[in-house]
Order: sequence, then C-alpha cells, then structure tokens
Amino acid sequence: MLQVEQLAISRGERILATDLGFQVGPGEALVAEGPNGSGKTTLLRTLATLSPPSGGTIYWQGQPIAEVTEAYRGEMLFLGHNPAIKLDLTPMENLKVYARLGGAVTEPIAALEGMGIRRYAATRCRHLSAGQLRRVALARLILTAAPLWILDEPFTALDRQTIDGLSSLLEEHLAEGGSAIITTHQPLSLGQARVSRLPLGGG
Repeated sequence: MLQVEQLAISRGERILATDLGFQVGPGEALVAEGPNGSGKTTLLRTLATLSPPSGGTIYWQGQPIAEVTEAYRGEMLFLGHNPAIKLDLTPMENLKVYARLGGAVTEPIAALEGMGIRRYAATRCRHLSAGQLRRVALARLILTAAPLWILDEPFTALDRQTIDGLSSLLEEHLAEGGSAIITTHQPLSLGQARVSRLPLGGG
C-alpha cells in the first residue's frame, strides 16, 4: 500500500501542487492526468524518491518512505521518459545488469521476447529506434517482480501492437495483486482492475 498525505511538489521555485492525498493498494492503478507542466512527471519522480517533496508525507506499507527508503526502492520500479539504457551495450547486456541489481524472476532473453525485441538482443542499443529502446526499457517489467510500478508515459513511441501488449501486461500485473501509478495520453483499458484518476491543474 502506497499512501500520500498533504503532499506538495515543486520544480525549482515553482509550486506545482499542494495538499495531494491518495492511496494505491494491491490490484489498483492510479492515473495522474493534466496538461503539460501540471506536475505529472514531478509527482512520479517524487514518488520514486528521485525528487524531494516540498511538503507532506509518503508512506509505504504504513511507514514513511524516508524511514524505509532502501526497502521501498527494492519493491518499486520506476520507468521515466528517459529509457535509462546504456547505448554502448546490447539489450541483453542491459537487462543482465538490471537482473544483477534488482532480483530478476525471469531470464533476460524471455523478458526481451515478451516485449517483442528478442531479435535485437545482440544489437548495440545505439543502433535501435526510439520505439525499440522503449521496449528494451519496458522489458524490465517482465524481468523483475516489483509490486509497485511507477510509469511515466510508458506508451510513448510504441506501435499499436506493443501498446496492446503493454496494456495486457499491466492488466496481468494488477490481477496478480500488483499496483501501478501511471501518466499517459493514451486511452487506458485495464479490464476489471480498479483505476482511480488524479487530476493535476495547469498554470
């Protein structure tokens, strides 16, 4: 269970949102919505402990994440706009690095297969397209068993088939008791999963 109370977020000197409160439990997804500049990415980076909050408290399993940061990071997977892929490595090499860092439950080659990128397993990532790089990054969702996914525009640069596959992967994750916090401009259908929406204002 992730719980947020009276959270304030900012970028530089600009306050983007204040007094945010919500919770996301097993089998639940939260979709943060709003125009560009409304604070969606900042919110997700704050929840992923990459940016400090300007106020309020974030709890994981009932404890402030400031007190359980390492444990929380081990149970959370953040995928941002930047795919965080080493361009001089191959997709297989990148996933092997992540597997060593984060308790893999699936073989890297199977994760690449699941995202339809296996044929490029031995290709240097600098030679892949933006969509292919995105799929390499998304293969981490299959590679690890993190119960909480924090995904910033995960459908960017994906074709229709891959979008459908990722939607099915999200639906399966939630059906198995996982949780997700997402920003997206794509229509999102997650079957029987409970989906809440968090509007963020512009300006």
